Amino acid sequence: MVRLAFGQRLRQIRLGVGISQEELGYRADLDRTYVSGVERGRRNVGLENICRFAQALDVEPAALFEGVPRLLP
Repeated sequence: MVRLAFGQRLRQIRLGVGISQEELGYRADLDRTYVSGVERGRRNVGLENICRFAQALDVEPAALFEGVPRLLP
């Protein structure tokens, strides 16, 4: 659930910027298949890669978590 919500938010921002998964991967120095896996909620993205995504999208890392549910109440 959390991984899928994060991936959907990543996709939303990426599309808002108007770039492909391939371009995001290039900018973040990550493979396009990794980007795809994160966006589909199949990858548990680590902190360093969250920061890479944020930098590549020119947003604060916190922006990637908007709308992502908390695990604990």
